[in-house]
Amino acid sequence: MIFEQLNPHACRTYLIGDEKSRETILVDPVLEHVEDYLKTLDQRKLTLTHVIDTHTHADHISGGAALKDETDCQYAMHHKAPARCVTVHLTDGFACRLGNIPVKVMTTPGHTKDSVALVFEDRVLTGDVLFLDEAGAGRTDLPGGDPGEHWDSMQRVLGLPDHLIVYPAHEYRGRQPSSLKDQKLRNPNLKPRTKQEYIDYLEGLTLGPADWMKEVLKANYACARDPKAAWIPVDVPACEVKGTLDIGANDQQVTGIPVEEVSHKLAAGVSLFLLDVRDLHELSGELGHITGVTNIPVTTLSHRLSELETHRDREIVAICKAGGRAHTAAQILMQAGFSKVQVMMGGMQGWKQAGFPTEA
Repeated sequence: MIFEQLNPHACRTYLIGDEKSRETILVDPVLEHVEDYLKTLDQRKLTLTHVIDTHTHADHISGGAALKDETDCQYAMHHKAPARCVTVHLTDGFACRLGNIPVKVMTTPGHTKDSVALVFEDRVLTGDVLFLDEAGAGRTDLPGGDPGEHWDSMQRVLGLPDHLIVYPAHEYRGRQPSSLKDQKLRNPNLKPRTKQEYIDYLEGLTLGPADWMKEVLKANYACARDPKAAWIPVDVPACEVKGTLDIGANDQQVTGIPVEEVSHKLAAGVSLFLLDVRDLHELSGELGHITGVTNIPVTTLSHRLSELETHRDREIVAICKAGGRAHTAAQILMQAGFSKVQVMMGGMQGWKQAGFPTEA
């Protein structure tokens, strides 16, 4: 079996082939490297039969359309993939052979609606449904992402044989592929949780996609052949959860403040700046909001820091439903130089459970 990772950076492209027939496939090719792929195929006398994208990518432009044009290979994606240049639409359980090598398709929505994993006898190409170790998995706040569907996909991954070696579509920090058994011990997304616990976990971590990622998605929907169809920063861990945070923001250590202390300070007339980072509609929902809060959703916070400039020296309390998004918001603010930032522990759920007043 021929199996190689071809790219020099975080986006992984896998060349997989049968030694005897010299038939090969490319999984998740990157447009800017198409000429390199073609040169490799020619030098090694390999025949490219299929290009497969494990999902519609948001951090690079796929080389699938260009390779189809250059080699007359088939271009395969999930049947929900929006790209019109796809020639083979994959469904769950689809099984085929690459020469003498069996491979099976497993649908894995959650990161995107059109995510698939490719299951071989000794390895699994997980796309963005599962990364390595503490990288967790692909984010679920991109268009088509769904935390609940991602939990369902995690259950399918957990049902695969432990000996399979995990090869993801991205690796930003030099982690090495390891067995699914190892990943069950080291990967936070495979930690046992109920579906609702998993949804709460992901919703507490996610951050809105950067504008450039939306442009990359549009380029892939349109089967772009021009590497400059969208601007893309180099090797930013954009597809990881919280991947659009500035470098270093993830390392900021955040302090929590109990709901009782927030209530006491407000009653004592302490000038707290209450920043509610939930989506606007949540402020009028079941939990309501604290009187006097300023609402800036965490998904837009990094682009709206100028609105908080006059409050830079005040004591800021970040608030969300349970604390996860507020923790992310606090990291963004601290990275931007706001030094007096705390997270209200337990969020609005804790505030309401304590019986403190809210507005709807």
